[in-house]
Parts: sequence; C-alpha cells; structure tokens
Amino acid sequence: MTDQLPTSFQSEDFRLAVPEGDDRVRRICNRCNFVDYVNPKIVTGSVVTQGELILLCKRAIEPRKGFWTLPAGFMEEGESVEDGARREAREEACADIRIDRLLAVYSVPRIAQVQIMFRATLMSDIAPGPESEDVKLVHWKDIPWSELAFPTVVWALTHFAETRGKDAFAPFANPPGTEKLTR
Repeated sequence: MTDQLPTSFQSEDFRLAVPEGDDRVRRICNRCNFVDYVNPKIVTGSVVTQGELILLCKRAIEPRKGFWTLPAGFMEEGESVEDGARREAREEACADIRIDRLLAVYSVPRIAQVQIMFRATLMSDIAPGPESEDVKLVHWKDIPWSELAFPTVVWALTHFAETRGKDAFAPFANPPGTEKLTR
C-alpha cells in the first residue's frame, strides 16, 4: 500500500505507517507522532445563466487548456462554497453572479475532489480573466459538447437542463454508470 503514495509524502521527518485505530497508511511525524491527514480538495462553481444563455470559459491553463468549462475552481481557506463560486466567476469571467441554489455534489475520488456546483444568475458584463482565453454566453444548442474540459462539466450542464424552470429539486450526484470516470 505504501507504493501507492507519492514519494513527496516521504521524508526523513515522517514515516509511513498505519496509525493505531486507523485503517490506512498515513504520514506520521517521527518526532511528535503527528498524523498528516491528506483529504480531498473541494471544487466549487456554477452554471451561470443570463436569460436563456449559459456562461462558458475557455481554459488558459492546464489541465485541459483550450477546452471550455464552467466557472469553477478550488476553494480557498476561510471562504464558504458560495463565496468560492462567486470568486471563481470573477476570476475566470470577470463576472458578478447571484447564487440561486445548489445544483449538484460530484465525487471524483480518482483525483481526490469533491465538486459542488450551483445554479447562478449573471449580474454583470463578462470578460476573460487571467485563467481564461475567452468567455462567452451561449444558447443550449451552441454548447461545444466535444470541446468541454471535464466530464463533470457535462454532468452539471445536463443536470442544469433537468432543473430549468424548477424552483425546487433535490441536488444531483454522479450520474449512474460513471464510476469508471471517477475511480
């Protein structure tokens, strides 16, 4: 099992072992026995609309540079998931948004991510931010499906379409049959 951990997890200050009462290998400090828990990262974002139009951002950074995505990214310490979604919209599309409601929570254990997506309304003009080559508002029929960056973007757009016109709905999760993409 230790061969599954990156070598960056190992150093002379830490050993790899299963802490008492635990069930997996962790990094443990050799001096104080501190257990260095590594937990999944949280991504937050939104399907942002203006009337019938949907906001898309063309990635200017890896991974998937040059592909289209929704405004989303890693949360920062000290912010709520809603604040993170609003910040990501500003950073990627210079957009101010109003969060409507939770759309979905996706689990992607293969890359240690939990993705929390909202429905949101665009409240400003848009322009490419530092992480976007381009931004645009598109009609559903004009979404460049083959050029979308990640499966979770497709899921969020599809789940959004299922909620159009609905004020209340249960948040979505990973679609059935997608385990091969997430594990």
